[in-house]
Amino acid sequence: MDAKKFAIGTVGGGVAFFLLGWLLYGILFMNYFEANAGTATGVNKEAMDWWALILGNLAMAALLTLIFLRWAGITTFMGGLKAGAMVGLLVALGLDLSMFGTTNLMTLNGLVMDVVVYTVMAAITGGVIGWLLGMGKKE
Repeated sequence: MDAKKFAIGTVGGGVAFFLLGWLLYGILFMNYFEANAGTATGVNKEAMDWWALILGNLAMAALLTLIFLRWAGITTFMGGLKAGAMVGLLVALGLDLSMFGTTNLMTLNGLVMDVVVYTVMAAITGGVIGWLLGMGKKE
């Protein structure tokens, strides 16, 4: 595996995840998710731990980059978009359904919307990573 491409995909994808999360969760759907929070109280932090948020975005980007480079050979925006959507859907379903089954963090409507939003984020980020991995590739 090409370490330089892995680093570029991870960092570029991490930035994409971060910016999309800010836009989708922090601005566009913030009120929706607040209205669809579960009965659990005191679970949101007053001030976010930015280091953890950044590392989480980088970790998810690294997962997509690893899959694309090592097993899927994805080097295009469209290939990354499709694969990112599938991986994002499965990751979101796995995490959200497990959380829904064991906690009171969100309503069922919140779960469905979170799966949709995260799938869109992962699709676009996957597209960015695929595009970055294909840069410099001779046709």
